[in-house]
Amino acid sequence: MSEVKKNTAGAPASGTDTKAAATVARDVYGARPAKGGGYRGGSGGGAGGRGRSRGRDDRPKDEFEQRILEVARVTRVMAGGKRMKFRACVAIGDKKGNVGVGLGKGADVTMAVNKAVNRAKKDMVNVPIVGETIPHAVLEKQGAAIVMLKPTKKGRGVIAGGVTRVILNLAGIKNITSKTLGSKNKVNNARCTMEALRALRRTEVKDKVKEPAKAETVEVKSK
Repeated sequence: MSEVKKNTAGAPASGTDTKAAATVARDVYGARPAKGGGYRGGSGGGAGGRGRSRGRDDRPKDEFEQRILEVARVTRVMAGGKRMKFRACVAIGDKKGNVGVGLGKGADVTMAVNKAVNRAKKDMVNVPIVGETIPHAVLEKQGAAIVMLKPTKKGRGVIAGGVTRVILNLAGIKNITSKTLGSKNKVNNARCTMEALRALRRTEVKDKVKEPAKAETVEVKSK
Protein backbone atom coordinates (compact mmCIF):
# COMPACT_ATOMS: atom_id res chain seq x y z
CA MET A 1 0.00 0.00 0.00
CA SER A 2 1.17 3.49 -0.77
CA GLU A 3 2.04 5.65 2.18
CA VAL A 4 -0.54 8.36 2.90
CA LYS A 5 0.83 11.80 3.92
CA LYS A 6 -0.92 14.20 6.28
CA ASN A 7 -1.16 17.96 5.93
CA THR A 8 -0.50 20.43 8.73
CA ALA A 9 -4.12 20.31 9.93
CA GLY A 10 -3.87 16.56 10.47
CA ALA A 11 -6.20 15.46 7.62
CA PRO A 12 -4.95 12.96 4.98
CA ALA A 13 -3.86 14.58 1.75
CA SER A 14 -1.65 13.89 -1.22
CA GLY A 15 1.95 15.01 -1.48
CA THR A 16 1.05 17.62 -4.10
CA ASP A 17 -1.56 19.25 -1.83
CA THR A 18 0.91 19.36 1.06
CA LYS A 19 3.60 21.05 -1.04
CA ALA A 20 1.05 23.54 -2.41
CA ALA A 21 -0.15 24.46 1.10
CA ALA A 22 3.43 24.93 2.27
CA THR A 23 4.20 27.16 -0.71
CA VAL A 24 1.15 29.35 -0.09
CA ALA A 25 1.99 29.67 3.60
CA ARG A 26 5.60 30.61 2.81
CA ASP A 27 4.56 33.23 0.25
CA VAL A 28 1.76 34.77 2.34
CA TYR A 29 3.05 34.48 5.91
CA GLY A 30 6.75 34.09 5.31
CA ALA A 31 6.66 30.88 7.35
CA ARG A 32 7.50 27.21 7.02
CA PRO A 33 5.59 24.17 8.33
CA ALA A 34 6.30 23.28 11.97
CA LYS A 35 6.20 19.91 13.67
CA GLY A 36 2.83 18.96 15.06
CA GLY A 37 0.88 21.27 12.76
CA GLY A 38 0.79 25.01 12.16
CA TYR A 39 3.48 27.26 10.75
CA ARG A 40 6.46 28.94 12.30
CA GLY A 41 6.35 32.64 11.76
CA GLY A 42 9.22 34.32 9.98
CA SER A 43 10.51 37.84 10.24
CA GLY A 44 7.37 39.03 8.47
CA GLY A 45 5.54 38.84 11.79
CA GLY A 46 2.87 36.16 11.96
CA ALA A 47 1.53 35.04 15.33
CA GLY A 48 4.47 33.78 17.34
CA GLY A 49 6.94 35.11 14.75
CA ARG A 50 10.58 35.83 15.28
CA GLY A 51 9.97 39.57 14.95
CA ARG A 52 8.40 39.65 18.43
CA SER A 53 10.53 39.66 21.55
CA ARG A 54 9.92 36.72 23.83
CA GLY A 55 9.12 37.28 27.49
CA ARG A 56 9.04 41.02 27.11
CA ASP A 57 6.44 43.03 29.00
CA ASP A 58 5.94 46.58 27.74
CA ARG A 59 3.41 47.45 30.45
CA PRO A 60 4.48 50.24 32.83
CA LYS A 61 5.84 48.93 36.12
CA ASP A 62 4.27 49.96 39.39
CA GLU A 63 6.47 52.39 41.31
CA PHE A 64 5.44 50.86 44.65
CA GLU A 65 6.79 47.62 46.04
CA GLN A 66 4.20 45.55 47.89
CA ARG A 67 4.40 42.97 50.65
CA ILE A 68 1.57 40.79 51.96
CA LEU A 69 1.47 41.05 55.74
CA GLU A 70 -1.34 38.58 56.40
CA VAL A 71 -3.92 36.51 54.53
CA ALA A 72 -6.81 35.05 56.54
CA ARG A 73 -10.07 33.29 55.75
CA VAL A 74 -13.05 34.96 57.36
CA THR A 75 -16.66 33.81 57.70
CA ARG A 76 -19.82 35.86 57.69
CA VAL A 77 -22.93 34.19 59.12
CA MET A 78 -26.06 34.96 57.08
CA ALA A 79 -29.65 33.77 57.25
CA GLY A 80 -28.99 31.24 54.48
CA GLY A 81 -25.73 29.98 55.91
CA LYS A 82 -22.08 30.96 56.14
CA ARG A 83 -20.25 33.00 53.50
CA MET A 84 -16.53 32.41 53.21
CA LYS A 85 -14.18 35.18 52.09
CA PHE A 86 -10.49 36.01 52.21
CA ARG A 87 -8.98 39.02 53.98
CA ALA A 88 -5.58 40.39 52.98
CA CYS A 89 -3.44 43.00 54.70
CA VAL A 90 -0.89 44.51 52.29
CA ALA A 91 1.85 47.12 52.78
CA ILE A 92 3.25 49.13 49.85
CA GLY A 93 6.10 51.62 49.62
CA ASP A 94 8.64 53.18 47.27
CA LYS A 95 11.57 53.16 49.76
CA LYS A 96 11.76 56.93 49.40
CA GLY A 97 9.60 57.92 52.37
CA ASN A 98 6.15 56.96 51.05
CA VAL A 99 4.44 53.96 52.64
CA GLY A 100 0.86 52.73 53.09
CA VAL A 101 -1.10 49.82 54.55
CA GLY A 102 -4.46 48.58 53.26
CA LEU A 103 -6.99 45.90 54.18
CA GLY A 104 -9.23 44.21 51.61
CA LYS A 105 -11.69 41.32 51.35
CA GLY A 106 -12.69 39.23 48.36
CA ALA A 107 -13.97 35.89 47.14
CA ASP A 108 -10.38 34.83 46.38
CA VAL A 109 -6.93 35.89 47.49
CA THR A 110 -6.14 37.83 44.30
CA MET A 111 -9.24 39.99 44.61
CA ALA A 112 -8.54 40.66 48.30
CA VAL A 113 -4.93 41.67 47.58
CA ASN A 114 -5.96 44.02 44.75
CA LYS A 115 -8.49 45.75 47.01
CA ALA A 116 -5.93 46.08 49.78
CA VAL A 117 -3.37 47.63 47.41
CA ASN A 118 -5.89 50.16 46.12
CA ARG A 119 -6.83 51.18 49.66
CA ALA A 120 -3.18 51.44 50.67
CA LYS A 121 -2.51 53.83 47.78
CA LYS A 122 -5.31 56.10 49.02
CA ASP A 123 -3.88 56.22 52.56
CA MET A 124 -0.18 56.92 52.03
CA VAL A 125 2.12 58.46 54.64
CA ASN A 126 5.14 60.59 53.78
CA VAL A 127 7.75 59.75 56.42
CA PRO A 128 10.32 62.48 57.19
CA ILE A 129 13.76 60.84 56.92
CA VAL A 130 16.81 62.68 58.25
CA GLY A 131 20.18 61.01 57.80
CA GLU A 132 18.63 57.60 56.95
CA THR A 133 16.68 57.61 60.25
CA ILE A 134 13.68 59.32 61.83
CA PRO A 135 14.03 62.83 63.29
CA HIS A 136 12.85 62.01 66.83
CA ALA A 137 11.48 59.25 69.06
CA VAL A 138 7.75 58.50 69.11
CA LEU A 139 5.46 56.24 71.15
CA GLU A 140 2.03 55.39 69.72
CA LYS A 141 -0.88 53.29 71.02
CA GLN A 142 -3.61 51.91 68.77
CA GLY A 143 -6.10 49.65 70.50
CA ALA A 144 -4.06 47.10 72.45
CA ALA A 145 -0.96 47.56 70.28
CA ILE A 146 1.90 49.82 71.37
CA VAL A 147 4.77 50.73 69.04
CA MET A 148 7.89 52.65 70.03
CA LEU A 149 10.28 54.08 67.42
CA LYS A 150 13.68 55.61 68.18
CA PRO A 151 16.32 57.10 65.87
CA THR A 152 19.78 55.53 65.82
CA LYS A 153 23.17 56.39 64.42
CA LYS A 154 24.31 55.43 60.93
CA GLY A 155 25.28 51.79 60.48
CA ARG A 156 23.01 50.48 63.24
CA GLY A 157 20.46 49.01 60.81
CA VAL A 158 16.76 48.27 61.23
CA ILE A 159 16.16 46.72 64.64
CA ALA A 160 12.54 45.62 64.41
CA GLY A 161 10.44 42.51 64.01
CA GLY A 162 7.23 41.33 62.42
CA VAL A 163 5.13 43.66 60.33
CA THR A 164 6.91 46.71 61.78
CA ARG A 165 10.15 45.70 60.10
CA VAL A 166 8.43 45.21 56.74
CA ILE A 167 6.78 48.65 56.89
CA LEU A 168 10.00 50.40 57.92
CA ASN A 169 11.92 48.76 55.07
CA LEU A 170 9.27 49.79 52.54
CA ALA A 171 9.45 53.35 53.87
CA GLY A 172 13.19 53.45 53.16
CA ILE A 173 14.39 53.90 56.76
CA LYS A 174 17.82 52.24 57.11
CA ASN A 175 18.68 52.95 60.76
CA ILE A 176 16.03 52.71 63.46
CA THR A 177 15.20 50.91 66.70
CA SER A 178 11.64 49.81 67.44
CA LYS A 179 9.71 47.83 70.01
CA THR A 180 6.22 46.32 69.67
CA LEU A 181 4.22 45.71 72.85
CA GLY A 182 0.74 44.74 73.94
CA SER A 183 -0.62 42.79 70.95
CA LYS A 184 0.30 39.95 68.61
CA ASN A 185 -2.33 40.86 66.03
CA LYS A 186 -0.55 41.75 62.77
CA VAL A 187 -3.28 44.07 61.54
CA ASN A 188 -3.34 46.08 64.78
CA ASN A 189 0.46 46.27 64.87
CA ALA A 190 0.56 47.46 61.26
CA ARG A 191 -2.02 50.17 61.96
CA CYS A 192 -0.19 51.27 65.09
CA THR A 193 3.10 51.48 63.16
CA MET A 194 1.44 53.65 60.52
CA GLU A 195 0.06 55.99 63.21
CA ALA A 196 3.54 56.25 64.73
CA LEU A 197 5.03 57.19 61.35
CA ARG A 198 2.20 59.68 60.79
CA ALA A 199 3.04 61.37 64.11
CA LEU A 200 6.63 62.13 63.05
CA ARG A 201 7.51 65.77 62.36
CA ARG A 202 10.52 67.13 60.57
CA THR A 203 12.72 69.12 62.91
CA GLU A 204 14.73 72.05 61.65
CA VAL A 205 17.62 73.63 63.51
CA LYS A 206 17.79 77.36 63.02
CA ASP A 207 21.06 79.23 63.40
CA LYS A 208 20.94 81.84 66.10
CA VAL A 209 21.64 85.32 64.78
CA LYS A 210 23.87 87.25 67.08
CA GLU A 211 22.49 90.64 67.88
CA PRO A 212 24.93 93.57 67.76
CA ALA A 213 26.19 94.58 71.17
CA LYS A 214 24.53 97.71 72.50
CA ALA A 215 26.76 100.62 73.41
CA GLU A 216 26.79 101.16 77.14
CA THR A 217 26.04 104.70 78.29
CA VAL A 218 27.89 105.97 81.34
CA GLU A 219 26.27 108.70 83.26
CA VAL A 220 28.63 111.27 84.74
CA LYS A 221 27.28 113.04 87.73
CA SER A 222 28.20 116.72 87.99
CA LYS A 223 29.40 117.92 91.34
